[in-house]
Amino acid sequence: MADIEREAMEYDVVIVGAGPAGLSAAIRLKQLDPDCQVVVLEKGSEVGAHILSGAVLDPVGLDKLIPDWKDKGAPLDVPVKEDHFYMLGQAGKIRIPNFPMPPLMNNHGNYIVSMGNVCRWMAEQAEALGVEIFPGMACSELVYDGERVKGVVAGVFGLEEDGSIGENTEPGMELHGKYVFLSEGVRGSLSKELIEKYNLSDGHEPQKFGIGMKEIWEIDPDKHREGSVTHTMGWPLGGNAGGGSFIYHLDNNQVYVGFVVHLNYRNPHLFPYMEFQRFKHHPMVADLLEGGKRVAYGARAITEGGYQSMPKMVVPGAAMLGCAVGMVNVPRIKGNHNAMLSGMAAAEAAHEAIKAGREGDALTAYEDEVRTGAISKDLKKVRNVKPMWSKWGLWPSLVLGGLDMWTNTFGFSLFGTQKHGKTDAEATEEASKHKKIDYPKPDGKLSFDRLTNVAFSFTNHEESQPAHLKLKDPSLPVSVNLPKYAGPSVRYCPAGVYEFVEKDGNEQFVINFQNCVHCKTCDIKDPSQNINWTTPQGGDGPNYPNM
Repeated sequence: MADIEREAMEYDVVIVGAGPAGLSAAIRLKQLDPDCQVVVLEKGSEVGAHILSGAVLDPVGLDKLIPDWKDKGAPLDVPVKEDHFYMLGQAGKIRIPNFPMPPLMNNHGNYIVSMGNVCRWMAEQAEALGVEIFPGMACSELVYDGERVKGVVAGVFGLEEDGSIGENTEPGMELHGKYVFLSEGVRGSLSKELIEKYNLSDGHEPQKFGIGMKEIWEIDPDKHREGSVTHTMGWPLGGNAGGGSFIYHLDNNQVYVGFVVHLNYRNPHLFPYMEFQRFKHHPMVADLLEGGKRVAYGARAITEGGYQSMPKMVVPGAAMLGCAVGMVNVPRIKGNHNAMLSGMAAAEAAHEAIKAGREGDALTAYEDEVRTGAISKDLKKVRNVKPMWSKWGLWPSLVLGGLDMWTNTFGFSLFGTQKHGKTDAEATEEASKHKKIDYPKPDGKLSFDRLTNVAFSFTNHEESQPAHLKLKDPSLPVSVNLPKYAGPSVRYCPAGVYEFVEKDGNEQFVINFQNCVHCKTCDIKDPSQNINWTTPQGGDGPNYPNM
């Protein structure tokens, strides 16, 4: 569609994605220069509709961006009051004491929040400063001027089912900027294009990922402990995969129950969603949830590569922010604070460049700040936790990773910087090398089948549009992935998008794109790297409440 003539709008800075990074950048740009023309384009139906995070928020980014956030009514209403860490067995648990843990693991001063609601509030602050925010505007293409990124194409609607232009097609418009900020979150389609086009990952470790699944529960008031934070490791994953759970008690008798599975697991029979459902039957969790009801569900990928996996983040005219780069502190399960800091750093670098007349240059000052400032200091301390876990398993990594975090507190590491090695797709081994895993059937009370749960993500896609999940080679799922890897897409997807069906004696691969919750796991984990996640038309996808 690159040859279509479109109307164009000119801005100083075009921001893709109304998450914590993009909104922080927009606010900071307006704080520095009220006349700066800033637009934020959000693919969700509203700001916050596609935001899913744990989330315990470290307010360090918000403190710097909007110091009087309390007076302005930011939805940070539940301070963390207590921290619990458990190692689970099938029927029991061992409490891991807090005192031997490095100081960075302490949640004192942090808040249990809905990041969707935090972003909605941040959008209000941005609009009050004059930022233009357009929800329901998916950005489907980058616009180039030679080697410089000039803008994006947004707002394409009504394509025919085969992707062609039809009578009712709205071709969208081009939004040009002196700078374009990509704050799409994990594995964004434009960020992926930028990384590949400019070889931004060269010289860096491959990015690593996890799949995070989350439910909101309303529980018995007698069991509710507002401000309580619990993390677990061990059962049910055991040695099959890295990962763990979180249980956060927010207000109004609600609890966030979440489960993370590292996507570098080897056994293609592993079913992350069913591991989550099985987890809720542990006596500790089942007792908490009994008598309650699940009110929302969602899933998204998480960047886990950390410091050594951050690609180069600037090219002429564009910069990647937040999770588009990968700024999650894995042991803390926190990245929103770094996303905010990255947005501010990019805004400050762009402001200086525009003021100096260096429009369209690569914002090297932004990358320098990320790699030497507060974000780097946060991520460097924990850089070996993830690769240690991947190489040596849970218990050795707990001991050695904990030791490494302690020594990094004093500015040095006994282990240098560990490498990740394979991508998560490459880590998948042939099914013949592994046993199938028997998962209990969901009981409909504590555990649920995927399609039932997807209804609680309030996902919707216009069915007549082209499928936004595209196969590079349509034959590979049946010819390679099914016989060699037992068709892992039917399990790694937390929304039941993929299935193999028999028709006329032949297996066929079916993509139910209407179910997609935009987690991007398929784009990451497919062992043939054959699935390309692209944006559907604007406004489609999940509509998360209070996630």
